[in-house]
Order: sequence, then structure tokens, then C-alpha cells
Amino acid sequence: MKHLELFSGVGGFRKAMEYVSKDLHVPFVTIGFSEIDKNATKTYMANFDTQGETVLGDIVTFINDRKRFNSLPKIDILTGGFPCQTFSMMGKQAGFAEDRGQMFFRIMDIVKKKKPNYLILENVRNLVNHDKGNTFKVILYYLEKAGYNVQHDIFNTEDFGLPQKRQRTIIVARKKTYGNFNFSAELVKESFSSIDRSKCSLDFYGSVLDILDAKVDKKYYLSEKVKPTILSDGTGGFKSKSDIDLIIARPLTASMHKMHRACQDNYYSDEFILSHGKIRPSERMSKEELAGIPIRKLTPKEAFMLQGFPNDFAEKASLARVSNGAMYKEAGNAVSVNTIYAILYYLIQNNILR
Repeated sequence: MKHLELFSGVGGFRKAMEYVSKDLHVPFVTIGFSEIDKNATKTYMANFDTQGETVLGDIVTFINDRKRFNSLPKIDILTGGFPCQTFSMMGKQAGFAEDRGQMFFRIMDIVKKKKPNYLILENVRNLVNHDKGNTFKVILYYLEKAGYNVQHDIFNTEDFGLPQKRQRTIIVARKKTYGNFNFSAELVKESFSSIDRSKCSLDFYGSVLDILDAKVDKKYYLSEKVKPTILSDGTGGFKSKSDIDLIIARPLTASMHKMHRACQDNYYSDEFILSHGKIRPSERMSKEELAGIPIRKLTPKEAFMLQGFPNDFAEKASLARVSNGAMYKEAGNAVSVNTIYAILYYLIQNNILR
């Protein structure tokens, strides 16, 4: 089954397909990918064998190059986590009014030309509510008009063996000639619960403690100067409880390298990590006292693992000269591998994807 990954980031859809191919003997073959970010492309190519594949690069430039566009091979399944900042609660929610919001229509350019049998698209949870639901109605309209039956639901990474609260909208579409199909987060969760984990290629973690390294470079520790700000509950009009040492991580963000307060990003004390969660300093210490103990942020390796990528993923990117700052952005933008695996598993087991 030939796969094209659009807005690929570091290849979350592809990694899930690699695992499904191995476990279920379904022959997914990625024939190309598009990604405008040069660092993400370097990370992708450092972790996957892309020899002979179509490297689309910037999808707008690719589509406008008619010769390259027309030479794109046949596609059976198209995937993509199209840009979400314009729909996110964290942004201005400009939607289709902004260039990045227009990227859905570039997907449709390829869909109309190549007519893949299946599409799996990912975006932020707020996509379904943006502009009072009108944005999502437009997306459904164009997919249905192009000849697809469409289903969607909200999926939480935490439900699929990764200790991160991360809710995302997943859209699954297949050609109307194949008929209607049932699809929901509950059905996928039920299917996923039956997997024999001993025979599954995925990594499963009960909590962040299964991921966090006991010893890391000192550069990952918060400085004495920045700790009070990160640990504070906010000032002025911004107030939120800043907690550290969470067993289940907050959603990773593309801007976590900027080190937001501990109500937005994930930070951990040495005591918590070394005691394997038996000691949680924040339960007995004031903010001022916490500022006096060693506290660190996630490493790029840990951030990628929280998204379901293997533990050598960051190392391969680093060897390709991708900076830590770029890797944090990539991990925050990535689709969770386990979530996509679970969806593919359900679709295959129920003969929806065939």
C-alpha cells in the first residue's frame, strides 16, 4: 500500500506504519513526504531510509511545479498533520484567513489529482470548534465533495500507552465506493486494549518515570535565575497553578524550548526521578524552597519518547546536526506514534483499510 506523508514533521505517521507493517504484515511503503522545515527534514531523513522517494519539500512550491506534481506516483493512502497553529486555542485562531490555514486546500489539490483510497489527517482538538464549527464544516464538505465518506473523533495520547495528555482531532476518510464505516475513539481504544503488547513493536510506558533518565547533562537543569519565574503561579492577569513532577506529562508544545512556566511545560526534580516517584518535593515545599533544589526540563530524547518514537531517535537527529532547540519544536509538533498505530490497527482489523 503506497503511502504519501504530507506535512510530515519527523514522520509520526510513517513510524506507526512501519510498526504496523512489521506486526500485521501489511505492506505499507512510503513513496514520498513533504516538509517545509529544513531541520525536521534532516531529522526525518536521519531516521528513515528515503532513498528513491519523492521529497516534496514545500508543498506549495511542489504543486506549482506542474512537471513534478504530475510525476507524483500513485497513492493508496495519504496522511498529514496539516499546520494547526491557526486553529489552536494557544494561537490567534485565524483559521483559513491565514496562509497556514490554507494548507488543507493543498491537501485537496493532491487528493483531486491522485485520488487516494484513504486519508488520515490530524490537527488540534479545537479544529472542530473553530469559528463556531464552520471551519470543520468546510473541511468535511470538500472531502465529501471529492468522493469520500468521512469520520472523525478526538483522541488522547494517554489512552494508547504514552504518558502524555494530548488531545487531537483525527479525520479518517475513504472512497465512497467502499461504503460507510464505523470509527470513533472508543472503538479504537477497545480494539487497542486487545493487543498482545509482548508481540507489538510499540513502546508502552506507565508513567513519565519509565522514560526519564536518572542522569542527564547539566545543561538541562534550570538556572537559579530562571527557576523562580518558571515555578511561579503567574503575575498580573495571568494566573495558573504551576506544578512539577507530574506522572502524566502535559501536552508537549512546539515552543517548549522557550521554557514556559510550569503550568505549561514539563519539569522534574532530581528527588522525584531518583526516588522513582516516591518523593514529590512540591507536596511539602513552598515555591521558594523548590527554587533551591535541582529541577530540570525534558531532554529531546525524552520528548520524542513521550510521542512514541524510539529511544535513539534524537541521537540520530543530533548526529545529523539538528540542534536541541529544533528537536524540541519537532517533538512538540509531532503526531503521537502510538495513537496512529492504534487507529491503523482498528481500521485493518475491521477491514476498513484493506
